[in-house]
Amino acid sequence: MSEPAAVARRFAAADTMAGRPGDDEWLAIARVLRPRGRKGEVAAEVLTDFPERFATPRQVHLEVPGGSPEPVEIAGSWWHQGTLILHFAGVDSITGAERLRARVVLIPRGERARLGRNQFYLWELTGCAVVRRDGEPVGTVTGIEPTGGVDLLKVRAEGASTDAEDLLIPLAEEICIGIDVAARRIVIEPPEGLLDLNQS
Repeated sequence: MSEPAAVARRFAAADTMAGRPGDDEWLAIARVLRPRGRKGEVAAEVLTDFPERFATPRQVHLEVPGGSPEPVEIAGSWWHQGTLILHFAGVDSITGAERLRARVVLIPRGERARLGRNQFYLWELTGCAVVRRDGEPVGTVTGIEPTGGVDLLKVRAEGASTDAEDLLIPLAEEICIGIDVAARRIVIEPPEGLLDLNQS
């Protein structure tokens, strides 16, 4: 999983879950895009709301397809025209950097940032029950759909059997009026017609 932001910024979502079997222990903070420069540097996509994650030197792990994440040190990091550039210790050539393409930079889940009151990680919402203010069940969160603006909760409606029937509910404070991650429960007050629109 990773670290994105949520609900009108009142609720901050941070590091993202890595998203593969057995990855519950890991949070993704970046993804290597391509080599950048001649000395092993790489351009990376940021997957966290906490850029201080990349302060150097910093011990992280790199995803290994089909294997366990391998430890590596971020020896250098800087921004170039809005893109994060990373230099990993021991990687000193374009060829070495090319081998890192598409690899995900991970940290142990136990190192996730401490969040404030009314803040949560987006990945924590998956599996939460969604109910109306009066307690009427709506469904269960199956995922988050980013929009570039207000993210959408993907909710498997009560009695639905396929994701084609999922409801899309804006993750906005005026709609998601109560989020209790510990209780695995989200209370919504949808505007008239929202849920019917999803099902039309």
